Amino acid sequence: MARHRASVRGGAGDREGEGVIRIGNASGFYGDRLSAMREMLTGGELDVLTGDYLAELTMLILGRQRMKDPTGGYAKTFVRQLEDCLGLAVERGVKIVTNAGGLNPAGLAQAVRALSDKLGIEVSVAHVEGDDLLPREGALTANAYLGAWGIAECLRAGADIVVTGRVTDASLVVGPAAAHFGWARDNFDALAGATVAGHVIECGAQATGGNFSFFTEIADLGHAGFPIAEISEDGSSVITKHTGTGGAVTVETVTAQLLYEIQGVDYLGPDVTTRFDTISLASDGPDRVRISGVRGGPPPETVKVCVNTLDGFRNSATFVLCGLDIEAKAALVRRQLESLIGEDGLTWTLARTDHPDADTEEAASALLHVMVKTPDPARAKAFSRATVELALASYPGFTLTAPPADGTPIGVYRPEYVSPAEVEHTAVLPNGENHVLKWTEGAAVEPRSVDWTDPGTDFGPTRRVPLGSVVGARSGDKGGDANLGLWVRRPEAFDWLVRTLTVERLRSLLPETLGLDIERHLYPNLAAVNFVVHGLLGQGVAAATRFDPQAKAFGEWLRSRHIDVPEVFL
Repeated sequence: MARHRASVRGGAGDREGEGVIRIGNASGFYGDRLSAMREMLTGGELDVLTGDYLAELTMLILGRQRMKDPTGGYAKTFVRQLEDCLGLAVERGVKIVTNAGGLNPAGLAQAVRALSDKLGIEVSVAHVEGDDLLPREGALTANAYLGAWGIAECLRAGADIVVTGRVTDASLVVGPAAAHFGWARDNFDALAGATVAGHVIECGAQATGGNFSFFTEIADLGHAGFPIAEISEDGSSVITKHTGTGGAVTVETVTAQLLYEIQGVDYLGPDVTTRFDTISLASDGPDRVRISGVRGGPPPETVKVCVNTLDGFRNSATFVLCGLDIEAKAALVRRQLESLIGEDGLTWTLARTDHPDADTEEAASALLHVMVKTPDPARAKAFSRATVELALASYPGFTLTAPPADGTPIGVYRPEYVSPAEVEHTAVLPNGENHVLKWTEGAAVEPRSVDWTDPGTDFGPTRRVPLGSVVGARSGDKGGDANLGLWVRRPEAFDWLVRTLTVERLRSLLPETLGLDIERHLYPNLAAVNFVVHGLLGQGVAAATRFDPQAKAFGEWLRSRHIDVPEVFL
């Protein structure tokens, strides 16, 4: 088979004097749309295509995969996508940067080389390693969040494909921009601007209308396009998507993604501390939003580490309770199951989804969820047996939504922080050379808050309506904490939002948060507020017993609550 050498074009900055590098995204998580890579490569101009496959939960999944197969530990779907698209990427001169290497970036890099040999397409492959900090006491995985400079080093050495392990999601964008423009390590404003662009596009279609509170206003959300960041030399950017693709890019869709899984106004990363209170958004035409004004400073003095441990086993079942005497039926089956396997480690939740005098059986039914967490795998398995054995000896109409399976291991995430001296950030170049990179000198980052003074404005008559009539939300998980970002559709309503939605009011609207530590952070530049609810998700998504273990619908729950809203904003 004939072999072809991948061309390396100069980038969008060298075409028609545009002065930008176009970086697109084709994956927001391990399991995202397989066709996205081809869609992005064929849909229009790109210089770099990124793929984000990693999350805290994903590292646990890959850790368990590596236990079974030491040669695994990476996102195998990336190889499937590349088999379909490598020729396209070469033909169009698009470089690919991905963290699909997971726990084994060297293994994935080798798999890509083997694929290129099979296809007869010559490409330069490099990878970034050094994030793996195992062995660590009791840990299944322990990975430092590396930054952008290893990626930049690989690209400067001529790599067409760069595979990484655990880097910050935004680094997939910052690295190519830094390499393209030749940014210095202390060019913090430009690095911060690229970090913001990376944060916006890292979750794929969430920037183009996916998971958007006001989704009914988007004309075509049947097959949303993936986002693109056009980054300029000063770090400013325009977020857009390929022409003719579904979804929408608006100031609000970008705002929603900016608020996703953040904490305070300082966004801490290994290369730069980005000040989210300096971000300015403006419409730049249809499906184009300009991001400017972003300021940054030195990174923190420590490096964050994602640690996953195993902590026993879990199992679960859902009983369907139909018709009358719902509470009594729930009490009976609870009493029976606890007598069979003991009550230790059981968590029960009764969802009253039933309606009186319902015209369908489903509408007449409630759901009783039970989960067991135990250090004993035999007890987790016995849970299944005990649940099924009740089928003919419990409440009338006994049924389960699905037969329970054997127990599965519980993973627990925790963050740790180490000195950069403990992490050997290494770029393995296409020629096999290892370049160990220095870390940017960090600085202490003191917690900041944005000043706000209540102007005392009388907003006039109110009407009791769902909060979501005037407020959008985006929520998610960070370990055991839930992040809840809210923005008002009309900037003049920001003062009302801050005055109204205090921590105390949030607790009254969302009773699950009672007794939990809650932070509130203000973003006047985005007309937004972010709450961090500590401990809502327990030990994290893999161990959570909550109905919504990743808090993805937490914001939509709040939007459904009724409050008094000034009529001037409706």
